Amino acid sequence: MQTLPKRKLGSGSKNTLEVSALGLGCMGMSWAYGAANDTDSLAVLKSAYELGVNFWDTAEIYGPFNNEELLGRALKTIPRDKVIIATKFAWEINEKGERVKLNSSPAHIKKAVEGSLKRLGTDYIDLYYQHRLDPNTPIEDTVGAVADLIKAGKVRHIGLSEVGAATIKRAHATHPITAIQSEYSLWERGVENTVLPTVKDLGIGFVPYSPMGRGFLTGTIQKLEDLPEGDWRKTNPRFAEENLQHNLSLVGEVRNLAEKVHGTPAQIALAWLLKQGSHIVPIPGTKRLKYLEENVKSVFLEIPKADWAPLEEKLKTFKAAGTRYSAEMMKLLDQ
Repeated sequence: MQTLPKRKLGSGSKNTLEVSALGLGCMGMSWAYGAANDTDSLAVLKSAYELGVNFWDTAEIYGPFNNEELLGRALKTIPRDKVIIATKFAWEINEKGERVKLNSSPAHIKKAVEGSLKRLGTDYIDLYYQHRLDPNTPIEDTVGAVADLIKAGKVRHIGLSEVGAATIKRAHATHPITAIQSEYSLWERGVENTVLPTVKDLGIGFVPYSPMGRGFLTGTIQKLEDLPEGDWRKTNPRFAEENLQHNLSLVGEVRNLAEKVHGTPAQIALAWLLKQGSHIVPIPGTKRLKYLEENVKSVFLEIPKADWAPLEEKLKTFKAAGTRYSAEMMKLLDQ
């Protein structure tokens, strides 16, 4: 397989983080998408490293804690300086592993980073994201606290997740932000309105999570029963039966293009994101080696401009049915 190219998140001599053009979302290895299998996941992580996918994304809440611990086990067999680790803070978590409330106060961040460093088995985090905006802590205080961790050598770059343009500007004025992470895909394009123009103007990288619509854009999910027992998507409005058939119309167009260029729907979804800008680095998640290899090939997929036309035309009028989260979780987004 060809060598995976690099992309840069952020700008400036001290604020640029070079990563593989495609990252790896690790959440599903431990949480949300069916049963976990650490043996298989560790094999995927090892293969990701060998394939050049060196940008790994996790968070303390994934599990909680289990996903960071999994990556920590993987890092025992991989040179630490060859992998870019991104993790996230934001929540107070009780002894039962339940989210208590958002807390991005400087005191809580200081406590959270020590837990993440211990679980990951490392003395520094490459990219430390605020997972969700804390309405009770000014973003300037939060960013300032992470900036202090940079001075202490425990963190190298600052990121924010699911924040709006106004928050991004305030945060960046406090300390340069390297990356913004939000959901972005063929079926979720809300960030195109103000967030993407803002990060481009400020020289900030953008990291789309759920780049394949939580697996929906692969075409393997035709009905709710196709999801395994315990899968978080069973509670997601976009997978509800009343919304599914409408949303499948987009999948049909993706499949048509995939067949035309001898690719797969997943590869089309990733290729579309990659062509939106060189500062964009998707992080598709998988716990299966064959899907990891399929995803990597999307970086090298050559699609003539004319072949994109039918899908681009579909996007002009398509709007996914159903919100991307439950009503309760939607309240946590900085919209």
